[in-house]
Amino acid sequence: MAKIAFIGLGVMGFPMAGHLASGGHNVTVYNRSPAKAEAWVKKHGGRSAPTPEAAARDCAFVFACVGNDDDLRTVTIGDGGAFAGMQPGSVFVDHTTASATVARELDAAARERKLGFLDAPVSGGQAGAESGKLTVMVGGDAGDFERARPAIGCFGAAISHIGPSGSGQLTKMVNQICVAGVVQGLAEGLHFAEAAGLDVAAVVGAISKGAAQSWQMENRWKAMVAKDFDFGFAVDWMRKDLGICLAQAHETGARLPVTALIDQFYADVQAMGGSRWDTSSLIARFGK
Repeated sequence: MAKIAFIGLGVMGFPMAGHLASGGHNVTVYNRSPAKAEAWVKKHGGRSAPTPEAAARDCAFVFACVGNDDDLRTVTIGDGGAFAGMQPGSVFVDHTTASATVARELDAAARERKLGFLDAPVSGGQAGAESGKLTVMVGGDAGDFERARPAIGCFGAAISHIGPSGSGQLTKMVNQICVAGVVQGLAEGLHFAEAAGLDVAAVVGAISKGAAQSWQMENRWKAMVAKDFDFGFAVDWMRKDLGICLAQAHETGARLPVTALIDQFYADVQAMGGSRWDTSSLIARFGK
């Protein structure tokens, strides 16, 4: 069992850190709002720290799940950042969905300090974090990955080392591109079925065992038909992620015309007041 720090206790980080504690690790947490850290300690034990640097001190692994590139820089190399408290040989594991650029930047900064750095974004949403069944896609040094893998396994059901630094973030971009396309296709299909007067449940039952089958269909079609979106992965977060995808595509010359269009569809949902709705809310654009 290892001494571990976890930085960022949002809807993902709070249960992920909890699984590490349940797995027998000695966990210290840091959160920008101390009340959330206090609530975590009350529920899971361990202790909280006033800064990422203090949380990371003497830890073998430091995990993080924060908002974006700037947040990640702040908690690693900013004043009171985790890197300043980490000992040579320890490994920073970042579960933020961020850019490949910041992953490579922080990997280089970590190497200068003789630290390991893994970019390890996750898929599975809040439900996956709470159940401990996240998919984790990892970039970075293979040796650091093997050392960190047992701890990641406390909340990861499928853990893959993709390649060098940045590979985890690039893989998460592929994931989000695919998810957005599937959700839009499902929204259009369900809307078409309703407009045609079909028994939607019967339609889904017929097609869900064939080529149209998807996780989104299996887990979201009922909520989409009911127009129930008050749960799950928020539209604001998806737009952040798609923005990262589109910026990366511009940098590499990849063409993402459908992704760019769906990003604007999500902007429509935001304009409807759905910023915090689940991403399945694309169907709301078609009305009742």
